[in-house]
Amino acid sequence: MRELINLLTEGESETVEFKPSLSQTDKILECVSAFSNTNGGILVIGVRDNGEVLGVDIGKRTLESLANTIKQNTDPKVYPLISTEVFDAKHVVILEVEEGKQKPVLASGRAYRRVGRTNQKLGSEAIRNLALETSKVYWDERVCEDASLDDIDEDKITDYLEKRQELRGVKKPEKMALKTLLLNIKAAKEVDGKIKLTNAGILFFAKHPQRFILQSQLRLARFAGTELTRDFLDRLDCSGAIWEEIEQAEDFIRKNIRLFGFRTGFSFGRIDKLEYPMKAIREGVVNALIHRNYYEPADTRVLVFDDRIEIINPGSFPEGVTPEKPKHVPVNPVLCQLMYDVGFIEKYGSGIYMINELCEDWGIPRPEYDLSEIETKVVFRSGGRAIVISEIEELGVELNERQMVGLKIIFEEGKITNANYAKMFEISRNTATNDLSNLVEKGLIKRVGRGRGSYYAPRI
Repeated sequence: MRELINLLTEGESETVEFKPSLSQTDKILECVSAFSNTNGGILVIGVRDNGEVLGVDIGKRTLESLANTIKQNTDPKVYPLISTEVFDAKHVVILEVEEGKQKPVLASGRAYRRVGRTNQKLGSEAIRNLALETSKVYWDERVCEDASLDDIDEDKITDYLEKRQELRGVKKPEKMALKTLLLNIKAAKEVDGKIKLTNAGILFFAKHPQRFILQSQLRLARFAGTELTRDFLDRLDCSGAIWEEIEQAEDFIRKNIRLFGFRTGFSFGRIDKLEYPMKAIREGVVNALIHRNYYEPADTRVLVFDDRIEIINPGSFPEGVTPEKPKHVPVNPVLCQLMYDVGFIEKYGSGIYMINELCEDWGIPRPEYDLSEIETKVVFRSGGRAIVISEIEELGVELNERQMVGLKIIFEEGKITNANYAKMFEISRNTATNDLSNLVEKGLIKRVGRGRGSYYAPRI
């Protein structure tokens, strides 16, 4: 153990905590739980937060009583190494707490984790995740007790093998028992001499997956406007294997977002562009389904509004993983592998980077991430008609700098008047008329009305 003088000098940290008194039993227990659930640590009792040594009274049974209190109020029981040190003729008690081998470690029925210099109480979601991390048995690897091999759709097995061979070069086995195949790809386990389907096997190959895993349903809705209301324009409750749900969702989203399309007057060129890059949206849906917390009963949802798409799934990012620093830390590794086999995942750990790149190339912002302990929300913002600007440039339409800026504003705001255009660029009305008339001739905008009340609007 580090010498007491070093501990006092360095101060509190992720692995060091000071407490002024032995009477702070609840706080001491919280710290024991937090250190046990993180990386271990040292608790020094008899010292203020600022490092001032107060000392504690040490009797014949003080240390024994402290050890018993910790043992009786922790689950699983914690047995820290307890010692005393003397500093300036004052006694301090030092607890060395090891990281727990079995987590979570509860203190008086609650679990804590060390975050910086604080002890954070864990909610039910974080407790379950911590237990899974320790057990190393993931949800998708667990056996689905109510299912049998009769629930497998062999056509789905065939489709999987053919896709895997086509995309990943894994030769389709000519002769292999169904049981052996399912065991090899971790869609089943042998338990007490019997072959049992795993949750991953159910989600990928069962005839009716939602019969066994109700929360695996994917729900989609299209709302009018930008607010979440009880009224919706369209909805779909997807069902079937996880890859079937993704295909159903893609069709629904494609149907419920705008297609900006028009023919220009330049070389008979035509522009057709969906409001969002479907490959990025699809990747967002895939991530929501394979990285969600299936212990939670809530569904995965996709909400389509006039100005955005929200993809919401139960559970948060694994510890140490953020949208800014994504890592491949799968919540459901078997599902990830199966999805990779059939091409729904291109490269491990690259999904967020790919989504960001696709959105930027499309002309819309990178998605926003709203993370909580309960759920993850990914928001794709619409770029509106302005996303076709890059397509216009690729067609070779020659526009001056004013026209490019003005066209973007017209697409974003819906219209512009001759007077506003002239004022914006500090040009004459005649020059403004020439610029805007040229855009009309090229088929990019249209003039609406006549006289003073006229304005220019997108052709889209």
